[in-house]
Amino acid sequence: MEKKINLGIVFGGQSGEHEVSRASACNVIEVIDKEKYDITLIGITKDGDWKVYTGDYKNIKDGSWEQDTDKIHADFSIFHDPIIQDVDVFFPVLHGPMGEDGTIQGLFELMNKPYVGCGVLASAAGMDKVASKMLFESAGIPVGPYVYFKRRDWEKDPDSIIDDIAGRGFPVFIKPSNMGSSVGISKAHNKEEFIDGVNEALRYDHKIVVEGFLNAREIECAVLEENGEIKAAIPGEVVASKEFYDYEAKYSDDQDSKIVIPAQISDALLEKIREYAIKAFEVIDGSGLSRVDFFVTRATYNIYINEINTMPGFTNISMYPKMWENMGVSYAELVEKLIQGAAVKRVNN
Repeated sequence: MEKKINLGIVFGGQSGEHEVSRASACNVIEVIDKEKYDITLIGITKDGDWKVYTGDYKNIKDGSWEQDTDKIHADFSIFHDPIIQDVDVFFPVLHGPMGEDGTIQGLFELMNKPYVGCGVLASAAGMDKVASKMLFESAGIPVGPYVYFKRRDWEKDPDSIIDDIAGRGFPVFIKPSNMGSSVGISKAHNKEEFIDGVNEALRYDHKIVVEGFLNAREIECAVLEENGEIKAAIPGEVVASKEFYDYEAKYSDDQDSKIVIPAQISDALLEKIREYAIKAFEVIDGSGLSRVDFFVTRATYNIYINEINTMPGFTNISMYPKMWENMGVSYAELVEKLIQGAAVKRVNN
């Protein structure tokens, strides 16, 4: 009988997207072929503690796995413990800083272990909204109006920043440069809301990006690398239940946000977005998967790239797997392609 592949599922993490990661991980674990894979569950707490969990994976979603102490192995070395070393392929189901930003990818590289998703450079560049915008601009992908500043700039002279933004015109979006799932993001219609928004964003990052408002539809495109070929799914549209697609609108069951696949725009726009999505994936040196988010202005149909997510959500309401499902690729098939792609990437490199 052929030996099973030992797949290490890493979940949780120290970012503000800890809960999203747990939900994504549960969905991924649920569809993995248990006849083909042995699964090693590795949880990272909000404090950054690594723990091997041998209990019921369903306890991961609500966080109760951390209280299941009889099923936790916490005293181990990442580099030397046989439980970790026996993992053949890692699947970091992690979102946000310390998970999607190149840090854990660098760790896997040091361990010489294959892993699902983008490498160190692409993960770091994709996580940083300012760095990625600069790369997109260099590749000729349209980017909406934006400025950025750092915590020290704000502390030194907030009035000049406030006056600059007011001169450009409200409303604006204030975002931590390194964060996802709309964590820490707010919309400001005036100076007072802008100040509150900056203070909120600074809870999550020292670098803040301020984006000008675009009266636009939110269109997302899934990218998948398979057998050396980069493919883009037919894009979908996010119709937010709130003024913008914030964390609550994305993940709360009682929200009325919906996704429409395919997006109800012209075939020409759909194809242009797919083209830009692949170009964005290539310019950051992506591998494995990404979800690339765009705006299409309502009046002029101009396309602007918003951001790239190198480990998009895998919850049961996430856009990325649903776009591939629309292309005839089931959730289980998608997970299998990603795992197999990780092993092949390591061999080819």
